[in-house]
Amino acid sequence: MPKLKTRKALLKRIKITGRKKILARKTHQGHFNAKESGNQTRNKRRDNRISPADNRKIRKILPNI
Repeated sequence: MPKLKTRKALLKRIKITGRKKILARKTHQGHFNAKESGNQTRNKRRDNRISPADNRKIRKILPNI
């Protein structure tokens, strides 16, 4: 059976914790941030856990994790 390949593009955008939780950055933080409140800006600095539905999809794409 051939080797399973990891999708490196996705692997660069997420972080996997020691307990196999998948974290990702908040979206919409690249630009147009001047009009947002300070709370929104600070909250975007944190990583968020991925939803369980997306978690299953990501685990299929990343078989070796």
